Amino acid sequence: MSDAVLRTTGLARSFTQGETTIHVLRGVDLSVGPGEIVALLGPSGSGKSTLLQAVGLLEGGFAGSIRIAGVEAAQLDAAGRTDVRRDQLGFVYQFHHLLPDFNAIENVVLPQLIQGSTRAAAEERAAALLSALGVGHRLTHRPAQLSGGEQQRVAVARALANRPALVLADEPTGNLDERTADIVLAEFLRLVRGEGSAALVATHNERLAAKMDRVVRLHEGMLEEARP
Repeated sequence: MSDAVLRTTGLARSFTQGETTIHVLRGVDLSVGPGEIVALLGPSGSGKSTLLQAVGLLEGGFAGSIRIAGVEAAQLDAAGRTDVRRDQLGFVYQFHHLLPDFNAIENVVLPQLIQGSTRAAAEERAAALLSALGVGHRLTHRPAQLSGGEQQRVAVARALANRPALVLADEPTGNLDERTADIVLAEFLRLVRGEGSAALVATHNERLAAKMDRVVRLHEGMLEEARP
């Protein structure tokens, strides 16, 4: 997969507690192709979040290679990593992390303004994404006025606002009831596919993982292919 949107090689992460070394990631090799949605399956504590933090260039201390859209992240300085996060990556977390003082459309407009979009274009893009996710009637509502499912829909729209090559999602429906989780995940998958982005979605839910293109499993810090 030479044109992989994401490729990690020998990715490793260890923590030291006193005299004990804990190996969280043990040489993870992973590729995600353009437009491919991959489920990262594993129980809580298996290292899924650590892997996403590494791929998202959110913290250091990792050994190995991380290539995003053909760029080797290990060779980037802090400003370069920020540029990759802004232009190539979108993030969705278990908790929405919306800005509480901004309404729905403003939360989706803001990352576009940071990227350099005009306000008019950013508002048009935000409104289109939110409408596609079924919350077009809630554009001027702040997060506290939205249900959990609506908040997560806004978070999905924000993640896709800058047309990222890769969306990283960490238990994106883990804070929702089963029915709402199914609906939000279906909308997430439909929109990501429609946008042409790739996605790596961490989950402990095998039923939800089975809805994605491919499933990989973290086991004792190493990655295993769960199914073709």
